[in-house]
Amino acid sequence: MNNHGFTLLTEQHLREVDGTARLWRHEATGAQLLSISNADENKCFGVSFRTPPADSTGVAHILEHSVLCGSDKYPVKEPFVELLKGSLQTFLNAFTFPDKTCYPVASCNLRDFYNLIDVYIDAVFHPRITEDIFRQEGWHVEAETADGPWCYKGVVYNEMKGVYSAPDSILSEQSQQALFPDTLYSLDSGGNPEHIPDLTYAAFRDFHSRYYHPSNARFFFWGDDPEDERLRLTAEALKDYTARPVDSAVPLQPRRDTPRQIEVAYAASKDEKRALFTVNWLLGERGDVPQSLLMEMLEHILEGLPGSPLRKALIASGLGEDTTGCGLETDLRQMYYSTGLKGVAPGDLQTAELLIFDTLAQLAEEGIPREAVEAAVNSVEFAYRENNSGRFPRGLSAMVQSLATWLYDGDPLAPLAWEAPLEALKARIAAGEPVFEQAIKDWFLNNEHRATVVLLPDATLGETRDEAEKARVGAVQAAAGPEERAALVRETAHLQEAQGAPDSPEALATIPALGLEDLPRENAPIPRAVAELPEAYLTHELPTQGIAYTTLLLPLTNVPDALVPLLPLFARSLTETGTAKRDFTELGALLAAKTGGMGADPLLGLVRGSRKTLTYLSVSGKAVYDKLPDLFALTREILLEPLADADVLRERLKQMLLEGKARLEHGLQAAGHAAVSARLRARFTGAGALAERTSGLSYLDSVRGLLERMDANPQSVLNDLEELRTRIIARPGAIFDCTAEAQGLSFVETEARQLLRALPPVRPGSASNLGEAPLNLPQGEAFIAPAQINYVGKAANIYDQGYVYHGSASVILRYLRMGYLWERVRVRGGAYGAFCNLDRLGGTLVCASYRDPNVDDTLAAFDGMADFLRGFSPDKAQLTQAIVGAIGDLDSYLLPDAKGAQSLSRWLTEDTDADRALMREEVLSTTEKHFRQFAEVLAEAARAGATCVLGGPKTEAAAKAHNWSSSRLV
Repeated sequence: MNNHGFTLLTEQHLREVDGTARLWRHEATGAQLLSISNADENKCFGVSFRTPPADSTGVAHILEHSVLCGSDKYPVKEPFVELLKGSLQTFLNAFTFPDKTCYPVASCNLRDFYNLIDVYIDAVFHPRITEDIFRQEGWHVEAETADGPWCYKGVVYNEMKGVYSAPDSILSEQSQQALFPDTLYSLDSGGNPEHIPDLTYAAFRDFHSRYYHPSNARFFFWGDDPEDERLRLTAEALKDYTARPVDSAVPLQPRRDTPRQIEVAYAASKDEKRALFTVNWLLGERGDVPQSLLMEMLEHILEGLPGSPLRKALIASGLGEDTTGCGLETDLRQMYYSTGLKGVAPGDLQTAELLIFDTLAQLAEEGIPREAVEAAVNSVEFAYRENNSGRFPRGLSAMVQSLATWLYDGDPLAPLAWEAPLEALKARIAAGEPVFEQAIKDWFLNNEHRATVVLLPDATLGETRDEAEKARVGAVQAAAGPEERAALVRETAHLQEAQGAPDSPEALATIPALGLEDLPRENAPIPRAVAELPEAYLTHELPTQGIAYTTLLLPLTNVPDALVPLLPLFARSLTETGTAKRDFTELGALLAAKTGGMGADPLLGLVRGSRKTLTYLSVSGKAVYDKLPDLFALTREILLEPLADADVLRERLKQMLLEGKARLEHGLQAAGHAAVSARLRARFTGAGALAERTSGLSYLDSVRGLLERMDANPQSVLNDLEELRTRIIARPGAIFDCTAEAQGLSFVETEARQLLRALPPVRPGSASNLGEAPLNLPQGEAFIAPAQINYVGKAANIYDQGYVYHGSASVILRYLRMGYLWERVRVRGGAYGAFCNLDRLGGTLVCASYRDPNVDDTLAAFDGMADFLRGFSPDKAQLTQAIVGAIGDLDSYLLPDAKGAQSLSRWLTEDTDADRALMREEVLSTTEKHFRQFAEVLAEAARAGATCVLGGPKTEAAAKAHNWSSSRLV
């Protein structure tokens, strides 16, 4: 079969994707196109290239950023941003992997989908990639004057400085590189900040010319759009190309018979003495699908649950605080496994490493418990059948899976056709074959191709890096003669001028756009029924593929304020400490074997119009219909039959607190913008305060205090947890919610009724004022960390200023985020990202930056939003673009379980259909006048707003200059 110059190579109906997959080859260029046709309205497209780096200058990563900065057909500075401003896209981004670069898009709107494809195809094959773009996205020397201090700037440069400030990121990168010393995987495709300035513009251009060719491309389509049009569109884009040999093959790492040991320093505070380490093994090729499935199950057996044997042994040893390592890595041509510990005393590293091997040897010789195998098989199979990719479109998840073999010239359908190899593996297990024990012997105990990577704290490394960077740019400045200095000053001025210059109306008009007539005028309803049995019972009848998603909400209104910091530990303890019937290992295995997962978390929110705080403990679970009795039996067990052994409970709780502390400490530098934003919200609403106290910087202090209590007076912690149990687990005010098909809902109702009636009928303790008061925090706060970048935030509550919400705010803030802030903070400032979000229910407006080289300049940009709006007169096209983007946010694509959760949230917060209909109408009717009026709201927010910054030396200097409250993150 030949169609639009494509020849059909293979065709297969895949039940796993509920559709037909066809692999096509473009005759003129050799490009391959995988087309999957099914009923998914969330249509997906992607084009991917093999992009093997030759060094660690980050050329592939910088090019990924740069090709989206204008093309022949779309000669604007940021087509990517213009699409983000005014598209109904459900996904729009790009990824750099160690050996490939992917450009995926998704949309439920067919016209929008075709617009996205057209812009992306032109971007990758015909980008402008000028020297200015290279300098902006990659690196350049910023020289505002000939003799003043010069510095390095660039979006990717600063992004990777952030990556290299996070110990977990360094450990992950070093673990991969240690296993692949002879291949491209020994390099950092993202870019090492020490090497990024070695990249020349000529090498950058050459990389694009070499690898961004149709002969090296793999096109992917998914969804309910017509297949013939897929082929026609792609053929049109490739009509001027012919086949060309592209040397982009990814070689195999030759197997070695001698283990390696690597020691690397990481930037730490002067008081930090703890190390991190991983042991890493090279496994087989990803293209061996049966082997990949087996290793996924083995990963679950070893570390998938709190009571899994390897994880349990490492945590129970007391040698470290939490496990680390990526587990099974399947994104490269050869898989590898990585495990280890963080928070280890350097003197205990060898003991901890030996413990890993002793545990594996014991499992191989004594056998793996049947319950652990059953749990692993069920968990992996459930995950495959559910195919719950969250907000990441299912089609793009399938694309990444297919590339795991397709990129290396294997069968792209093999990873998607998982049912047959899964059934074959289950048959081997059922026949008693010791497949997992043998895998442990083959791939871990008898596999000498392994590497141990140790990260040791270095209190001087951060300063050393800063000084080295200054010395390097200083050497460039010192070596430059007067003419070279003057030229670099002109170059800097030219770049800044280009960054600040607006696109011409003619250029902007080339970007394909939707009109208001393309937008649905009404919100899409989510089904919801409410009953009493005997407490509130909500149901959402949606197509869930035979899975029921359940949530039990228990009010926290009787929890005293002093016990708030214990809520996360109590929530975890329900599923991670065991019950009166079984220890936490048995409980975890049973949950995994009988359900798709169960967990508990505090659920916090605000009631629309009143800012009353909602506080619940959310106990959620999911299961296929025939295992719903197991799900409910286990729910009753964890709620009503607590573990009574105080000694066992005490030990397990301390382990959990150490894990929590390690995750908080290591997560702050990777997601500092989230910590800063949460800290700012805490000062304006009660819900924000509770969120900060149960997950933010305040919670880190509480966890450290709880660990001290566990050493000094552990019984007091146990007593507090028991008091929480009696105050929380009761029937009054409980809410049960379920999302499923009609058949599942009928099963659930009977079980839910019995569960609610089994709860204690009285809630002891008096009602508290939990969540009513914000935190009393300083107007300016700084948190100092051993990092080379900063996370800068500023916030105000605009409802307190008298603003009454209008849907136009969603349009305006989105335009500021994707326009003004993108240009000021990212393009000119060099930060990786900037955000500006309004809590519609509570009124808190938060601006924050991500991996930012600046502090004061970013705060000035936040404060400058009002002046920008005062001088901004959106034309019809800009206004339409902003409205389309805001409607796209309102109509974000959700999988059935997420739809049910959103419907529950709207019911709890009293966010009615009428409220949302009015908001939509206000969005659609936004005018220039609304932009003008909102400028004054932002001006008052700038004047009265609070500031919070987390980062390194620049944060510390700013704190001193502005007299902010300052704390060090140990």
